[in-house]
Amino acid sequence: MPRFVLLEHTWDGVHWDFMLEDGEVLRTWAIDAPLVAGTDLPARALPDHRRLYLDYEGAVSGNRGTVRRIDAGTYSAVAWGDHLVHVRLQGSQLVGEVVLCQVGARSDGASSWVFRLGNFD
Repeated sequence: MPRFVLLEHTWDGVHWDFMLEDGEVLRTWAIDAPLVAGTDLPARALPDHRRLYLDYEGAVSGNRGTVRRIDAGTYSAVAWGDHLVHVRLQGSQLVGEVVLCQVGARSDGASSWVFRLGNFD
């Protein structure tokens, strides 16, 4: 089963990186607010990351802060497209569903998404 990781990334403030293994890369979204179930949170798509972040904690190269693992586990895809990602997580803390929907583009060229946790046990 493919893996996921949720990292707390401290760099110019704090945000959370949600990463889903997709072949040889991690599809990655940054979420700028603490994760709360049942709440739509703004997210931004980041470039794909290396799979080493599935197991990594520590300093990020290029003086881009540090990351700390909040949770990790496996996931199964319910829907997987360019503008919608719906997965079921099986982590040590996060067990349930995540839906990510693309809602537009940002002024910096990144795509804007909405991240929603739901149906957690």
